[in-house]
Amino acid sequence: MAPVMFEKVSRVHPGSDRPAVDGLHLEVADGEFLVLVGPSGCGKSTSLRMLAGLEDVDDGVIRIGDRDVTGLPPKDRDIAMVFQNYALYPHMSVAENMGFALKIARTPKAEIVRRVRAAARLLDLEDYLDRKPKALSGGQRQRVAMGRAIVREPRIFLMDEPLSNLDAQLRVSTRTQIAALQRRLGTTTFYVTHDQVEAMTMGDRVAVLKDGVLQQCDTPRKLYDAPANVFVAGFIGSPAMNLLTDVPVAGGVVRTGGIEVPLTRATIAEAATEGRSSITLGVRPESLRPGGPDEPGFDVTVNLVEELGADAYVHGSFVDSPRGSADLVARVGPQCRIAAGDRLRLCPRPGEWHFFSSATGDRLPA
Repeated sequence: MAPVMFEKVSRVHPGSDRPAVDGLHLEVADGEFLVLVGPSGCGKSTSLRMLAGLEDVDDGVIRIGDRDVTGLPPKDRDIAMVFQNYALYPHMSVAENMGFALKIARTPKAEIVRRVRAAARLLDLEDYLDRKPKALSGGQRQRVAMGRAIVREPRIFLMDEPLSNLDAQLRVSTRTQIAALQRRLGTTTFYVTHDQVEAMTMGDRVAVLKDGVLQQCDTPRKLYDAPANVFVAGFIGSPAMNLLTDVPVAGGVVRTGGIEVPLTRATIAEAATEGRSSITLGVRPESLRPGGPDEPGFDVTVNLVEELGADAYVHGSFVDSPRGSADLVARVGPQCRIAAGDRLRLCPRPGEWHFFSSATGDRLPA
């Protein structure tokens, strides 16, 4: 086990005019499960590949423990990777697949058997050690790939979207197993995914990337409750936060859709330094509720109701608003009888607003 440190690391792919990863400064604590998340092309897999030694570093330093590994080949970094593609040898049994790297390293046979059996117990694979990969389900194959990494007893686990090939139900159960297993082993883990739900449910901390630049790194709860900017606010959460742009500020309040939201002096002062008379307002779907006609709220026409059993998500467009077809999403209880085409007033819960700069998109103090 060891901490990992990216010190202002950058990578520019040949033929590109902008960095795939731009000045990444990030520390992963010893034994931590850190998830790197972001949209396609944001640089998360490139970051993992640089840590693995599979991608060159153009600027900056990568450290594993006390060692500068920036120029070291992968074999000298004491890491183990789990890929999106399981990459199992079809002609080998589960046990042979799991122990293959140890065999290549000339580990004594008795030690290979010991490690393979120990990993199989952890992963509930003891009954499958003699089977070939074609006789296993997708989830079992992924556990074999995990076992192949575990038997090496590395200092770092690197996982590059390892659940992408699994169906939805299996992804949920497997991500739970991986997170629980990592906590039992205590091995520092660097996990890459594009799925923000996966990131939020698995990581001790989550690092959000956009266009190669780190936007925020924090615990899942803090990312959700206090996103650093508009991008993180819109990316973290399913459904995403509702964002109302260029809402006018006047007399210490913002006014939109018949609602007045008082601002603190700190918010007003920060917004004023940018010379703007407007801010971006954010409100989570669960912070909106159906209200009566005399309550302050947003009048919307319901476009779609997503029924999820315990909850439902109402998607609506503003009525009689200069915002035109801008949408709001609200989470409501199953007892609400709402249908597409209905007109509805959605009322925000007091004190659950988020404020962002219209100029920079950065979070403003509440």
